[in-house]
Amino acid sequence: MGETLHDKFEAVNDDYLKFERIENKRSSRPDVHAFILLDELFPSEREMDLISCAKHDIYYLDIEEERLSKLTDDQILELVRCGISYDDEFDCLFSHV
Repeated sequence: MGETLHDKFEAVNDDYLKFERIENKRSSRPDVHAFILLDELFPSEREMDLISCAKHDIYYLDIEEERLSKLTDDQILELVRCGISYDDEFDCLFSHV
């Protein structure tokens, strides 16, 4: 069995919130950069917010798990550098506020 999405995010966790390492920034703000990247990679087929739910200091992103499996290692690294993580319990991306 291959590496899971959770494993891929964990493998680059040392780069968590190291936004300064991203060369071609889409925004000067890490969260906005991540949202733009995700919108480019996974355009919505319907008019929906990217944030699907929020609990305490965490917000969860509305991208189906089967679509997330198409993320490349470089895209995962870029998302981690923006503060995006993967929750394997709910099979979704999330970020802390």
